[in-house]
Amino acid sequence: MKAIWILTKKELRSYFDSLIAYVMIILFLGFSGFFTWLYGSDIFLVGQASLRTFFSIAYWTLFFFIPALTMKSIAEEKRSGTLELLLTKPVSDWQLIWGKFFANFLIIAIALALTFPYVITLSNIGNIDGGAIFLGYTGLLLMSAAYIGIGIFASSISQNQIVAFLFALFIGLFFHIIFGVLANAATGWLGGLFNYLDLNTHFESISRGVLDTKDLIYFLSIMFVGLYLSVISLAKRNLN
Repeated sequence: MKAIWILTKKELRSYFDSLIAYVMIILFLGFSGFFTWLYGSDIFLVGQASLRTFFSIAYWTLFFFIPALTMKSIAEEKRSGTLELLLTKPVSDWQLIWGKFFANFLIIAIALALTFPYVITLSNIGNIDGGAIFLGYTGLLLMSAAYIGIGIFASSISQNQIVAFLFALFIGLFFHIIFGVLANAATGWLGGLFNYLDLNTHFESISRGVLDTKDLIYFLSIMFVGLYLSVISLAKRNLN
């Protein structure tokens, strides 16, 4: 665990030293704040103490921002030649991948934590549903974990960050949109399968205030599969 934490801190330092973390956090706060409070939102007009608008905006914002954040995770190490140097140290492939994962996850968690003033503002408008808000943030974190797993895998199979970004978006598109469309078009067990694969189904369930075991399994499964495939991709370097 100590090695993972060292790798996490190294990755976080590289994000903040290169200003990537600052840019991503500022852009996320800018987009979510603008669309939550100024454009298309009726929070002040209606006086409704709910963050449903923010969760809907963040659901889409993170879909694009996470691939942009994770695209350099492994691809940049490969391009610069530091991957082999890093793995000559007493660090396993799994430790490297977990270090990358936690660094990206912490940046997302920081960005979401900086939206806490939204909650304070809402508490001054009216009575807030603390449970619904907590689970809304939980849903965003679980969704982020799943997409980070996908993003790191995409980064592990290419030396080009743009290719990694586009590939992560392509995979995420199935969970974010396509499976939902297929679920509406299909019937029977096939429709049920596509509905289960649809990420929005599970996110909406959590954001409505219901934390079900099947939703946790869904998000964590996507995350672990992504990280596992990343480890397999790294292991292939020994076969070349």
